[in-house]
Amino acid sequence: MIDAHCHIEMFKGRVSEVVEESKKHLKAVVDSITEYRKFHVWKSWEILKPHFGFVFSTLGYAPNEARRGNWEKVKRVEEFIREHADEIVAVGEIGLDFYYAKTNEERKNQREIFHHFLNLAVELDKPIVLHARNAEREVFEAIQRAGVKAYFHSYSGSADLALEIAKNGHIIGINTGIDFIPEVKRAAEVVPLESIVVETDAPYMSPYRGEKNYPWNVEYAVRRIAEIKGVEFEEVEKTTEKNTVEFFGLKLDE
Repeated sequence: MIDAHCHIEMFKGRVSEVVEESKKHLKAVVDSITEYRKFHVWKSWEILKPHFGFVFSTLGYAPNEARRGNWEKVKRVEEFIREHADEIVAVGEIGLDFYYAKTNEERKNQREIFHHFLNLAVELDKPIVLHARNAEREVFEAIQRAGVKAYFHSYSGSADLALEIAKNGHIIGINTGIDFIPEVKRAAEVVPLESIVVETDAPYMSPYRGEKNYPWNVEYAVRRIAEIKGVEFEEVEKTTEKNTVEFFGLKLDE
């Protein structure tokens, strides 16, 4: 199994411990190193760097940071992405989150910064990892215009749009909150397995209430998808792993 989206750098003081335990269960993890509050991309990069090879990294700018409209920080993150463009597997997570961005000013900031990093991904010829909440249609239309390959992480939009996203060659992330979020379960029901990856979004979205989430809990999502679709665990495991490897172009150690 591969956890297609997590944030191991957020396990303060426990990063090595979490990585070593993850190695017992998983072939790899994709960590979305994202500018967000006190988690600066340059600091997170240094924390995770000793574990690269098992940990594959993306670099992005979270929409809930983007709503603040700090262009000085945007430029610094852009420079960092350019500096490490050959070492990352995607740009992201980036996107729009209108659940938290309530005012016109916050949404304007999110849109401008999302499009800034979307254009950067096009320039660098990188796929993108998307955070889209209460703005899935707008984000989908933007990536279609840009012509990029996209991964809708922790998708919680409509089932109809999920199908449209998949039919246009993008992938849908089904997370370990599948039993708590009806939209996630519905997406798992309707989206073809060939368009699904599994993720934890650790330390968030734990399948066990009141507990932190961990990358190896991705097994929970695999098991639930298998039950929902009426197929074997191994089929979901192999197909979602293949989808993750192909989307990100991962070079796994045999």
